[in-house]
Amino acid sequence: MKKELLQTPTMIIDKKVMMDNLRLSQQAADKSSKQLWPMIKTHKSIGIAKIQKELGACGFLTGTLDECEALCKEGLDNLMYAYPVADRQACKRVIDIAAKCSFIIRLDSFAGAEMLNEMAKEVGTKIQYTVILDSGGHRFGHEPDKIVEFADSLKSMEALVFMGISTHPGHVYACTGPEELDEYIKGENKAIEEAAANLRNAGYQLDIISTGSTPTFEGEAEMAQVNIVHPGAYVFNDCMQKAFKGIDYDRCALSVYTTVISNPRPGVYICDAGSKCLGLDKGAHGNTSISGHGYIKDHPELEIFSLSEEVGKIKIREGMSGNIKVGDRFEIIPNHACSAANLTSYYFMAEGDEIIGTLRTDMRSNSTFKGLSRSQ
Repeated sequence: MKKELLQTPTMIIDKKVMMDNLRLSQQAADKSSKQLWPMIKTHKSIGIAKIQKELGACGFLTGTLDECEALCKEGLDNLMYAYPVADRQACKRVIDIAAKCSFIIRLDSFAGAEMLNEMAKEVGTKIQYTVILDSGGHRFGHEPDKIVEFADSLKSMEALVFMGISTHPGHVYACTGPEELDEYIKGENKAIEEAAANLRNAGYQLDIISTGSTPTFEGEAEMAQVNIVHPGAYVFNDCMQKAFKGIDYDRCALSVYTTVISNPRPGVYICDAGSKCLGLDKGAHGNTSISGHGYIKDHPELEIFSLSEEVGKIKIREGMSGNIKVGDRFEIIPNHACSAANLTSYYFMAEGDEIIGTLRTDMRSNSTFKGLSRSQ
């Protein structure tokens, strides 16, 4: 089937580009003797997770318990949930998952840990965990000089098994260009080294020191203390990775295929892909280095300057010339692939202009929900 026969808007993955992205990062992790546990919230696809596993991924970092349950059901082992839990429903799900596969949760709250510990004790099971380190993002976790105090507070919780520390340098997404990346990586590494030294000096054994983001991945592969890395967006790449790392657009595997459906006034064109396809990200954490709502492949002269839910407005950039018309079709690389991918139920896989198959996004939120009984 030819790409031109697809209905728009729709999501397309360039298979060769995606496979190249996956192989390059797996090879980099292997070369540095790091285990690659990719963050799978980017693609939310069991099919892609299986490809990552086949290429050498040792485990997976997940962004939702739905993702954990779906991967576990498929027999994919070594799962880490990126966030703490603090309610009975989530604690029960964690306990159920841990009974079926090798599972690790991240903790940074005494109250949440206490609840999980008590519920795990009730059923006679143990839950492995890592303490969340704040390496600069100031979202979750404890700073290096406070991490021993928190770890000590959990010592009496006999159903919880300490495995090490985990962090995510999410503040790197405030970076405005490749020249700034090194400072973020240095700060992240310093925090990891300090936290690890403090915990070891206090008598803790660290089986796991894990961290990761796609912008900082190459630097993390060289960190002596780290043994597990968690890039996510590397599977697709996007306009953010272009801005932060200076990668070429031809390394971006995910695009939104769209049609120009209107030319309501001179210089303004409207396509049938809006915020429900592309998301509204124009750079995370207040980043201002990204212009427009995505990059139109092969058309640097065009800018998507506004989005409604179902449509996008396009104009020719100032000082440039172009010739487009109603009926033209484009592929738009999203600013943020993770957000865009979560807005579709399936991807079309392409080799050049040929569509060779589909992949489902079968791990979106509530995808494992079984429904309520009539009595509920």
